[in-house]
Amino acid sequence: MTIPALAEDQPGLPPIGAAIRDRRKRLGMTLQALATASGLSAPFLSQVERDLAMPSLVSLTAIAAALGVEMSYFVGTPPPGQVVRRGNQPELLQIGAPAVYARLSGRHEERKMEALHITVPPGLASPLARREGEGFWYVLEGQLSVWIGQEHFVLGPGDSAHFDQRHPYRMRNEGTCDVRMLWVGTPALL
Repeated sequence: MTIPALAEDQPGLPPIGAAIRDRRKRLGMTLQALATASGLSAPFLSQVERDLAMPSLVSLTAIAAALGVEMSYFVGTPPPGQVVRRGNQPELLQIGAPAVYARLSGRHEERKMEALHITVPPGLASPLARREGEGFWYVLEGQLSVWIGQEHFVLGPGDSAHFDQRHPYRMRNEGTCDVRMLWVGTPALL
């Protein structure tokens, strides 16, 4: 299988097309609305979003203004929300459950996924849930019973489950010690 070259593999072409497209879609803008707001043509913007054309600095400034961001949003270094250094001070989510949820991911506004370290005490079960997006569970310690759709699995250390969260799912720690696990999912939580 051949992997297509990305703009980042081509010298001098930063991969800004996806950032422009993602920001535009997050704002609920059509390509035509972006064209009107930026004063650029929709066909040109379509090429930019697919990394087939590189906008000039003047064009990129107009695109940034139309999308309500600074130009550095497309070409700068990652903002502080993308690099997370919590060490011994994890950001714990308070959701009123006996499980302990520590956020691993950053909080930048364009994130599409969330990553959590979860400690599940013995006997704790989650309610049956379903939501849009994907889920990924990775067990670090303990044994976790998992139900996805009609299937039942027991996951141990090093085991994982990657699934479409539109199917009903739930989990339970049926053991006598805590389960420590990683959860990664889309879309991002609040």
